[in-house]
Amino acid sequence: MLSLSLPDALALALFLAAWIGYSILIEKTAHGARSLNSLMHVYRDQWMKELLAREVRIVDSQVTAALQNGTAFFASTSLIAIGGALTLLRASDEIVHVMGMLPFAVPNTAEMWQAKIVGLSVIFVYAFFKFAWSYRLFNYLAIMVGAAPPHTQKDSEAARIFAHRGARLCEDAGKQFNRGQRAFFFALGYLGWFLGPIELALTTIGVVIVMWRRQFASISRLAFEADGGKPD
Repeated sequence: MLSLSLPDALALALFLAAWIGYSILIEKTAHGARSLNSLMHVYRDQWMKELLAREVRIVDSQVTAALQNGTAFFASTSLIAIGGALTLLRASDEIVHVMGMLPFAVPNTAEMWQAKIVGLSVIFVYAFFKFAWSYRLFNYLAIMVGAAPPHTQKDSEAARIFAHRGARLCEDAGKQFNRGQRAFFFALGYLGWFLGPIELALTTIGVVIVMWRRQFASISRLAFEADGGKPD
């Protein structure tokens, strides 16, 4: 029966706490409402309003197709990652031997290695479901774009309802996509565990810092400030 050492258990607990805590911070708190992800929700509303005002909606169809293609790429990548991770299970003994020869790696048993691989596979499976659902939602959005009221009725009640529904659907699709990407980032942090619990803790903290900076302190985020992020 597999049993985790205290350092491994603490590092894994830190990993899970960081993932859950960061997700709550981004999606549920007032601080998260100032993130780059949240700021884009305003432009989804604006997009739906501009769509209704356009007589020809080729641009909107192209934007929707680009969103679908990007999501499909990540969904396919998730499947490849799942296959690659599961393939490693077939060579557990050989890989454990090679890893044991590295000066900075902690000893691993075949059972421990397999448990870590299964955990990595679970992360990629989670990411696939998020990307797949996001892709499906963008498909629904494409249907809505095709069924949008004509531009002559852009000020009608039906148009207002359409804009609200379209923006919320696009927002949810983006949220699912962001969760899938977040899983990819944390999968990179999880790789540190293959070297040891200290490495897992360090890579997890590093991933959180990188993601936090991109959402709150990157050049892209500063562009949404009142002065456009320009230096004085």
